[in-house]
Amino acid sequence: MPKSQVRKKKVYTPPTDVRPTATAATRKPSPIWLPITAVALIVAGIGWLVVYYLSEQEYPVATWGYWNLAVGFGAMVASLILLSRWR
Repeated sequence: MPKSQVRKKKVYTPPTDVRPTATAATRKPSPIWLPITAVALIVAGIGWLVVYYLSEQEYPVATWGYWNLAVGFGAMVASLILLSRWR
């Protein structure tokens, strides 16, 4: 059986004007407070919602009404924003 021909094609290298300027190695790691704060916000948000539902909408703040949901979900969204910055 005849041997197939080997392709002698050079490896593609992108032009220098297209390459990204900052590489992943030059970026600094995230500070230690960032993941701790994000996890604390997730726990606080879930805790706020659980207390709100289990107390039949009387706690944490009864006068806020359904804004308690916004506080709980807002804390969790804030943690997601922080976690998007984590390296």
